[in-house]
Amino acid sequence: MRMTSDLLFYKLNSEVKVYLNNNEEVDKRIRKVVKGRVQLNPNERMLVPTGLVFDIPTGYSVRLYPRSSLALKQGLTLANNVGIIDSDYVQPVFMMVCNMSGFQQFVTDGERICQAELVQEKQYVLLEINERPERKTDRDGGFGSTGKG
Repeated sequence: MRMTSDLLFYKLNSEVKVYLNNNEEVDKRIRKVVKGRVQLNPNERMLVPTGLVFDIPTGYSVRLYPRSSLALKQGLTLANNVGIIDSDYVQPVFMMVCNMSGFQQFVTDGERICQAELVQEKQYVLLEINERPERKTDRDGGFGSTGKG
């Protein structure tokens, strides 16, 4: 995989898009980047430019994962949990950052918000069947059914 830094794009981009749910409608706003940082209020989502463009080989994708310490300590995570960048996308990459804390946060230029992984695609064949598969264990239930209760 080749990666280029699209710093010209990042330096010229002095605004970011902010999204806020407001009575079932999404309110889009433009917020200025001031001195390399931008404000993100509680429950807002923001498209943050990474300054990177990936040239991903065919048959692969890049996955963006949130960094656990930032989510735990500041309440900043990726709104889509895992961002998937397909091999045919060769444009600047953005992170969809969400502030799930109850406090105003700031995203700063150079801050490590997420991490990327190059993943090889696998092809699967799914077969539809008319009968439920046989039970494999004595386990009963779904969510919360494992471990000590």
